[in-house]
Amino acid sequence: MVLRLFGGIYADRRVLVTGHTGFKGSWLTLWLRELGAQVAGLALAPDTRPSHWSVLHLDGVTDHRVDLRDTQAVLKVLDTQRPEIVFHLGAQSLVRRSYREPTATFATNVMGLVNLLEAVRACSSVRMLINATTDKVYADCISPRGYHETDPLGGHDPYSSSKACAELVSDCYRKSFFNAPDSNMHIATARAGNVIGGGDWAEDRLVPDLVRAAISGQVLKVRNPDAIRPWQHVLEPLSGYLRLGQCLWSDASFANAWNFGPGVTSEISVRSLAEQLGTHWNALRIETDETSHPHEAASLRLNADKAAAQLAWRPVWNIGTALARTASWYRDFHESGQIGSAGDLIAYVADARRLNLEWAA
Repeated sequence: MVLRLFGGIYADRRVLVTGHTGFKGSWLTLWLRELGAQVAGLALAPDTRPSHWSVLHLDGVTDHRVDLRDTQAVLKVLDTQRPEIVFHLGAQSLVRRSYREPTATFATNVMGLVNLLEAVRACSSVRMLINATTDKVYADCISPRGYHETDPLGGHDPYSSSKACAELVSDCYRKSFFNAPDSNMHIATARAGNVIGGGDWAEDRLVPDLVRAAISGQVLKVRNPDAIRPWQHVLEPLSGYLRLGQCLWSDASFANAWNFGPGVTSEISVRSLAEQLGTHWNALRIETDETSHPHEAASLRLNADKAAAQLAWRPVWNIGTALARTASWYRDFHESGQIGSAGDLIAYVADARRLNLEWAA
């Protein structure tokens, strides 16, 4: 059954998702399929076993295993698929890996984006591209008001810096190549916080590490336990991306940067998230890791007032619901092999409708 959401603009549209084999990309691909889109993906093979992409077994998705750093291969995919909409989620997205592999991180996150945008320039079918970056694109400056889209870009670590560069590249192409009065191609960037949800098995991410510790019965040593992050279920920023796409499709004024954050009640410390997840998983035991670690921002807080005012977007699930859904997903998968992703999506949409959100009407 096709979900009639976002004004129906994705139904029968040709949509390309880069990074579709990743955690967030696989959830977006699932949602787009439920919206009736003709989805193609461009990505490397999943780098974890299991992976959310592999357990979903999605039918009808054209699966291109292509490295964004391969200019000609990226061009060929767009020439073959002729997408109308591109969601760019392909990236090297791990902070600690970026310290180990800075060259690969910049090559993928910056030049990979340039390759994609050059392919878009050569593909007249593309009407819009939404580039998903991160809340870590901002210069490190703790503020109780949260980061606004107009705040200075920065980035201490290679991952954050590469994504700030991706914001600049997007803005450059917007102004240099897609700003003519008769241009039909528009670029927006979407900045979201730390996402949680079922199906993430990546290294050095808190929830997957907590789940692995709970299953194995081991104690998890948590680094930077007092660091504040804007935690949200993976469906939250995805609803923002899709809502942004709905608005951008018919109005070029939305071609700029957007924050999608959970609000202050879900901006909690690493320690608090671990403890709250532990209430849903009794076997979970945590300790503080006292060893030295590479720099990570002490506090990240996104201000999503712009999305609320101009996109009529706001979060659906609070941190308690997001953690309960996440724990249930992993527990069901571990105990019976059940995949709860479609059920989570249906529940999320139902709750959005109860809140009378415009995109869910």
